[in-house]
Amino acid sequence: MTTPDITLATPADRPSVVATFVAAFESDPAIRYFLPSPDTYESEAATMAAALFDPRAARGTVWLANAGAAVAMWDAPTRARHTPAPATDDAWGRYQSTVHAALPDFPHWYLGVLATHPTSRGRRLGRAVMAAGLARADADGLPSYLETSNPANVEVYRSVGFEVQHHLLVDALPVWIMSRPPATSR
Repeated sequence: MTTPDITLATPADRPSVVATFVAAFESDPAIRYFLPSPDTYESEAATMAAALFDPRAARGTVWLANAGAAVAMWDAPTRARHTPAPATDDAWGRYQSTVHAALPDFPHWYLGVLATHPTSRGRRLGRAVMAAGLARADADGLPSYLETSNPANVEVYRSVGFEVQHHLLVDALPVWIMSRPPATSR
């Protein structure tokens, strides 16, 4: 197996990241909860991907495998508690409010998006690109957090050291909040 090329994303990588996000999450439970219409999914998912990518790329917390075949978008630690988006009564607002209330109020790295383009699945690119952010969290001596609404992902994340901290419901959507201690604690 060829070693993937892992790089930090720049704004120029936006098109490949958006394409990967749109293709990867086409049947994802959470994304389809936010964007249920098949008629508008592609354009709305592209807008969402860009909104998630732009601030993180500017902060240098987006890693790519093989020029965007897989992407990991992280939030660096902050001393302030995660603040959810302005409270709205739509699916996104309910999800953000519920998830962010369950996240810790101490510094940690947060994996907000992990996506592999369907044409690149099975090559372990997702794990490789996630490993770059995990290495950064380990170097900082901080835990990593993420959430998933896909039950199949719970075991995938457990295989790299994450454990379930909370199991929540947002409307009928299950959400698992998971954490991984830094290498110095394991």
